[in-house]
Amino acid sequence: MILIADGGSTKADWICLDKSGNQVFKTRTNGLNPEILNAEAVLNRIQENQEITRIKNEVAEVYFYGAGCGTDRMTSLLTSIFESFFINAKIVVKEDTFAAVYAVTTQPGIVCILGTGSNSCYFDGENVEVRVPSLGYILMDEASGNHFGKILIQDYYYGKMPKKAAKLFEKQFDLDADTIKKNIYKEENPNAYLATFAEFLLKNERTAYFNKVLRKGIVEFFKNRVLTYKECEEVPVHFVGSIAFFGKDIIEDVANYYRIVLGKVVRRPIDGLIDYHREKLKLEKV
Repeated sequence: MILIADGGSTKADWICLDKSGNQVFKTRTNGLNPEILNAEAVLNRIQENQEITRIKNEVAEVYFYGAGCGTDRMTSLLTSIFESFFINAKIVVKEDTFAAVYAVTTQPGIVCILGTGSNSCYFDGENVEVRVPSLGYILMDEASGNHFGKILIQDYYYGKMPKKAAKLFEKQFDLDADTIKKNIYKEENPNAYLATFAEFLLKNERTAYFNKVLRKGIVEFFKNRVLTYKECEEVPVHFVGSIAFFGKDIIEDVANYYRIVLGKVVRRPIDGLIDYHREKLKLEKV
C-alpha cells in the first residue's frame, strides 16, 4: 500500500492507495510541522490515528509533503521518524510546495500557498524552485492564517477594530490576555493557534474592515512572494489553501491590478496529489 500525505501546521490529510491506485481510506491527523514539534510529538500524532497504525507494517511507500520541510535537517528528521514507524516502507519527504504544484499544474507557473502559513515557488515544468526560503510565522508568512490572526488580535487590543466587529470577535474567541500569551509562548503550534482567529475573517459577512485587512495582507504577499519572480509576467500564478480559496475575489483583483494571469485556486491539494500518484503508478506498470 501507498500512503500520501499533505501535512500542514494545523492538520495533515492522508490517503491510502493500494498497488492499483484504488483508494483504501482517507484520514487526518493533527499537523506535523517539524519546525514546531519535536520528534516525540510528531510520532505521537501519527500513532493516535488508528487507521494509519493498523496498516503501518503493510505500507510499502510513504510520500509526505509538509510545511516546515524546506531544509535538509527537517526533511531528515521526519524521514527518520517515519522510518521508525513504517518499518517496511520507502520514505519520501518533500516541502509542501511540491504538493501544491502537483495539485494544480503540469506546466510552468508560479504556485502559492495561503493556508496556516504561506509560501511560493516557481515550477518550470519539471523542477520546483523556492527562491526565498520561508522563515516561518514570526518573520514571514504574509497573508497566511496566522498572519491575519495576529493582525486581528492586534487591532482588537489597539482599538482599531470597529466596535461591531469587536463585539462579535469577543463572542467567538477567548481574548483573555493570559490565555493568548499562554497559547503563543507556552503551547505547541502557536502558528496554528493564531490561524484559528483568521476564521473570523472568512466565516463572517464581509465588511469594509474585513476587506481592508484581507487586501492589505494579499497585496503584501504579492509584493514579496509573487512579483519577485520575473516569470510572473509570462506564466499563470496558482494558489492553494483555505485563505486563498475564501479570499479568491481579492486575489483576482490584486492579480488584475498587477496584470498577472491568475491560474487555479484550490482549497486542498490532496485530491490533486492522488491523481499525480495514480499517474505515477500507471507509468511504473508500463
